[in-house]
Amino acid sequence: MRAGRTARIGTLVAALAVTAAAVTGTAAAAPGSGVRAAATGSTAAVNWGACTKAELAGVPADQAQLYSCARYRVPIDHDDASLGTIDLALMKRAAKVPGQRIGSLFLNPGGPGGSGLGMPKRGDKYFQPQVLDRFDLIGFDPRGVGASNPLRCFTTAEDAHDVKLGQISVPISRAEISAAMASFRDYGQFCRRNAGTLLDHMSTRDVVRDLDKLRAAVGDKQLSFAGFSYGTLIGATYAAMFPQQTRAIVIDGNVDPDLRTNDGVTYDVARAQGFEIALDGFLKRCAQAGKACAFGSGDPRAKFDELRDHLRGEPITLSGGERFDLGALTDTTSGALYSPGRFPRLAQVLQQAYDVLHPTVQSQKQRYPDPKPLIAALRAQNTHADTHPDSPYTANDSYYGVNCADKPMGIGPDQVPGIAAKAERESPTFGRGQVFTDIAACSTWPSAKTSDPYRGPWQAHTATPVLVVSNFYDPATQYRFGRRMAAELGNSRLLSVDAFGHCILGDAKGVDEAAAAYLIDLKVPADGQVFQPDTQPFGTPERT
Repeated sequence: MRAGRTARIGTLVAALAVTAAAVTGTAAAAPGSGVRAAATGSTAAVNWGACTKAELAGVPADQAQLYSCARYRVPIDHDDASLGTIDLALMKRAAKVPGQRIGSLFLNPGGPGGSGLGMPKRGDKYFQPQVLDRFDLIGFDPRGVGASNPLRCFTTAEDAHDVKLGQISVPISRAEISAAMASFRDYGQFCRRNAGTLLDHMSTRDVVRDLDKLRAAVGDKQLSFAGFSYGTLIGATYAAMFPQQTRAIVIDGNVDPDLRTNDGVTYDVARAQGFEIALDGFLKRCAQAGKACAFGSGDPRAKFDELRDHLRGEPITLSGGERFDLGALTDTTSGALYSPGRFPRLAQVLQQAYDVLHPTVQSQKQRYPDPKPLIAALRAQNTHADTHPDSPYTANDSYYGVNCADKPMGIGPDQVPGIAAKAERESPTFGRGQVFTDIAACSTWPSAKTSDPYRGPWQAHTATPVLVVSNFYDPATQYRFGRRMAAELGNSRLLSVDAFGHCILGDAKGVDEAAAAYLIDLKVPADGQVFQPDTQPFGTPERT
């Protein structure tokens, strides 16, 4: 997900669609995909209506007329209409120059579980003005997410709080590991009891089949799409399943689709390695920045490793009484690596923590900024604000719903501790914590063996190559994943960016211009180009 750069939120209004069983296809899908494309002429159109005041929050008054909202009905199972339907929430920002309109540009922010509904409101943050002039931007919450029939494993916030309490970021002791695995086991049991039929139909294949119906329902013969992070898997899967319905796909912050959908354990361990690469780059850039980086004196790499190793055995106390343990270090660092704008504040927190280990006369006089806001913001995903008795559960559990459907782990929960220990040896800062997310959760997830994910082939037999964008120091989807995505699709163009942070559209002028020419004129940029971001961390000069 594009953490630190976008917020995601939304809801919507009404429409109806025929089920996949009643739709006749107009063109063959990819070999072996086993599905047919939704026929534009035989699919019920989206019935656009007014958005609510809440949905339009943040939209300038003089632009409100560009927006409309809808709900669109799709089957829970595209091959079995008897299982019922769900409604997907949609928002459209109309092309500013209707006479030059090309079509729709569908958007997905990643996650999985990120709400894409409000993305059209932030279109100018990602795209050049000419893209907004000529495309309707369409944001939607995928099935099980946000306003689109959210997947919920719990009926009360208290149950969710009690079950998730054991899921600390980096469990080390036997007691912590046992509590974490018991928590994930209970989580899965609650999901099987409460989530309903949708639990077994949360794979990316299901999302892509929804997307193809939406493409037809807005009247587009071919899909134009921009996806970030997990959204790159949606784009790649669509291109592979529906090549003849693919017009232009831009994917930024790429997963390795073949590895992710065929070997979840190896994929997640490789994700940890991506964070290690980004951390090493941050520490080197901090050293180069000198006084501009609060953690830059001495040897930042050695200082960080000493701090991490100390916290593995004993927490410390920062200013204001803030407790700082290994989980806080891991979460704060990984969260900051998503957005280079957070690097200076991360450096301040790290230096303050290091000064606790090595107090000097100068450091004792130093007045540090309060570390609590940054740490709290980056650890918000682990908090539970609603503590009233029997309060309704309003979150959604689509993150694991999708990931555990797509990623085959092939392990039992008893194997997780050993995998975590090995990953920690390979990736000392992030390996253990990475294992105690998807790998641990999916080892006990109830739908892991009942979903129907798309696992390839990935070759994109599309008329226009897919545009693949990847940062050198992307922590969550390392650069190697971008190279693999481009290679596995075959018909693609890789644009590399010598940048930090997760995803880059909107923050590198050269990439933004290339994406605009691609989306509007289907102009394919030269392969192998390396771009620079608009700004560098700590104000360091751009490198040629």
